[in-house]
Amino acid sequence: MKSVDNRGKEGLMPDKVKILLVYPEFPETFWSFKYALKFIFKKATNPPLGLLTAASILPKEWEKKLVDMNVMSLKDKYLKWADFVFISAISIQKESVKEIITRCQKTGVKIVAGGPLFTGNYSAFEQIDHLVLNEAEITLPRFLEDLKNGCAKHIYTSRQWADLKKTPVPQWELVNMKKYASMNIQYSRGCPFNCEFCDIPLFYGHKVRIKDKDQIIAELESLFLKGWRGEVFFVDDNFIGNKKLLKKEALPAVFQWMEQRKYPFSFFTQASINLSDDEELMQLMVQAGFDTVFVGIETPDEITLSECSKFQNKNRDLIACVKKMQKFGLQVQGGFIIGFDSDTLTIFERQIMFIQKSGIVTAMVGLLNALRGTKLHQRLEKENRLLKEVTGDNTDCSINFVPKMHYKTLMDGYKKLLKTIYSPDYFYKRVKEFLQDYKPLQKRTFRFRFTYLGAFFKSILFLGILGKERFHYWRLLLWSMCSRPRLFPLAVTFTIYGFHFRKVFEKYV
Repeated sequence: MKSVDNRGKEGLMPDKVKILLVYPEFPETFWSFKYALKFIFKKATNPPLGLLTAASILPKEWEKKLVDMNVMSLKDKYLKWADFVFISAISIQKESVKEIITRCQKTGVKIVAGGPLFTGNYSAFEQIDHLVLNEAEITLPRFLEDLKNGCAKHIYTSRQWADLKKTPVPQWELVNMKKYASMNIQYSRGCPFNCEFCDIPLFYGHKVRIKDKDQIIAELESLFLKGWRGEVFFVDDNFIGNKKLLKKEALPAVFQWMEQRKYPFSFFTQASINLSDDEELMQLMVQAGFDTVFVGIETPDEITLSECSKFQNKNRDLIACVKKMQKFGLQVQGGFIIGFDSDTLTIFERQIMFIQKSGIVTAMVGLLNALRGTKLHQRLEKENRLLKEVTGDNTDCSINFVPKMHYKTLMDGYKKLLKTIYSPDYFYKRVKEFLQDYKPLQKRTFRFRFTYLGAFFKSILFLGILGKERFHYWRLLLWSMCSRPRLFPLAVTFTIYGFHFRKVFEKYV
């Protein structure tokens, strides 16, 4: 068969095409956990699940290598080795993507790109040879067929949604698991809600699509057999989008598997606040091994919740919802947003008070930005308020539209908010508030790892001896040893998180 090879010459497609999968670098943000990872001798939080899944769709006989630039360098010899470079990225990786493209062009290797960054704004990447957009389960096989026949196109798109029951197990053998703090799998795509600022429905739709229980068990088993023991992140944007099947099939199957394997993993995921309404679901999640859930709180203001169509958060006591999840054994991480049109000058103090009272230790407060394709972006475009493309980092003190609040007032208030909630006084008080109410599943046993011991000694040095927070550090650890000794490792972990958050926001305040 004939095709155009990576040097642009007409020739026969070799049986073993060489594919280099490249995951661009993440900049330093709250989400990178860069400073926290150093304590446990890890390079990144999670491996690139999208690329690993795409690798399983590619022909088995092809040679594949993965370079995650967050854990290793992209060397020229890898680019020269490859017939094609596959890139997947989100918006925050844009600068790294530009560098990769430049290097590929200099080497002469062709690029195949996909993922949210390219799907959301493909016109900005005309220099890329093949844009395989939307969901890879649909568009990647089409590209491969055309490549086989020597007629590969520039752009592949689809308005269809993939059947996740046909999604293969990620190709885990491509990654060095020792470099990561956790592994990741996906159960569902899509979200039934319609928040104005969110682009998830744009990429994955409102109808929640799920994998069946056998697929989830197969993915867990594949991680187990590769030797992984530790945290596993269910990357679903809303894990509880289909409560009925989750309770009836998936969670009971995961629970049974975890018991048989003697609980080798702990799970965390993302869910909407209405999780707190379903006690049976929370119990099933905790029994299955979930101990952490990220929830989009956004704001305590009812008017603002209406403005951004976050109706699932309205008319409820949000702090009571958080406390309820904590008492069921789920650590709640929270997402908060500043910069809505209806925000008043009181919002900064209200956010601080809410975060403190809720006991949400990991409170991710970001500035509102209008993502391309969202209803917010469309509205602001009509109002002629858009300024630039988003950076992808909502914690870097940048905003891509003209806010209703005076710009300097907004930025000063945001910086003060961050400085307050992550100051030792506020942060350590919040940690204690959480640990007092948190009730983890009793039968789960703590698994000792030498990395934990190393992290503990490093925390003593950098926080307990050299750190400005050393008084708070020792007071919390002594309290934990005396009052909640079982949660002592978690207390140490939180002190390390706080160090990371302070190091990140110090760049901006």
